[in-house]
Amino acid sequence: MSLSIRLGLPLIFSILFTLGAKAEVIDRVVAIVNDEAITQSDISAFQKKLKNHGLLDESLITMYDHKQLLSDSKYLISYLIDEKTIDSEIKHQGIVSPVEQVESEIGNIAKNRHIERAQLKAALKKEGIAYSDYQDFIKTSLQRQTLMQKEVSSKIKISDEEVNSYYIAQHPNQGALVYEYNLAHIIFMDSNGGADAALKRAREARTKLSQGVPFESLAAQSSEDPQFVQGGAFGTFRLADFNKDVRETMGRLSAGDVSDVVHMSNGYQIFKVLKKTLVPSPDLEEHREEIRRQLMGENFKRQFRSWVEQKRRDSFIRINQ
Repeated sequence: MSLSIRLGLPLIFSILFTLGAKAEVIDRVVAIVNDEAITQSDISAFQKKLKNHGLLDESLITMYDHKQLLSDSKYLISYLIDEKTIDSEIKHQGIVSPVEQVESEIGNIAKNRHIERAQLKAALKKEGIAYSDYQDFIKTSLQRQTLMQKEVSSKIKISDEEVNSYYIAQHPNQGALVYEYNLAHIIFMDSNGGADAALKRAREARTKLSQGVPFESLAAQSSEDPQFVQGGAFGTFRLADFNKDVRETMGRLSAGDVSDVVHMSNGYQIFKVLKKTLVPSPDLEEHREEIRRQLMGENFKRQFRSWVEQKRRDSFIRINQ
């Protein structure tokens, strides 16, 4: 950046106009960012928008403390410097938002508010906002979003391991992973001669298994499952799917193990664990994407702050005390 530009801006934007022999200060330059000035009137206008909920770039302003923006003038000036730094980078990279994109976004805003475009225009007019100013506001917001997506968001990846770690930290008494069991079974029904007879048959079958009879063969010969599948295939379950007695029994088994006789609601069963796999807990899975979005938001704020600070270091910035 040439020295003439750096020296010229304060002279231009101080803004001193000589009327005859008299000089009148129209506005005061509070800060300069590259080739853009932040004036006292800019600060006043921004404060008014803050207080009256005017047109503010919500995607940007949510990165800052709203109360501090209202109460701390230095913090507010720093925010406006960040805005100018971001907009300067948009100009540097040649990022544009065509009028078609702007109008499409305005159409989406109206649709999301369940109003027609004409109603949106009327609401803006009532608030004293010209439609052309609103178009410029949307255009700037879209350009900033494009820049942030390119420079920050696209470089943030939240892995499943990070989600798991966060879940474990927030729920220390709940495992992020649980065992899933693929089971085969042999069942002896109470309806075939009563519960005592069913228990007797089940114990006899368990003895044969202990003696080396293959589980699959015994299942084919002895299981009383009315929907018997070859090998006694039963399905895939988690411990939470069973009653307390079964959970205690299954929790001690590994792949290939055979359970003792277990009492179920309809009779007695013997289980074989065909496969035992660690999988995410149902509660973790239910909240996985919610956690991922939260971590993404937190990471974005950190990376955004780092990116802005670097761009500020790369820029010409002067604050007038």
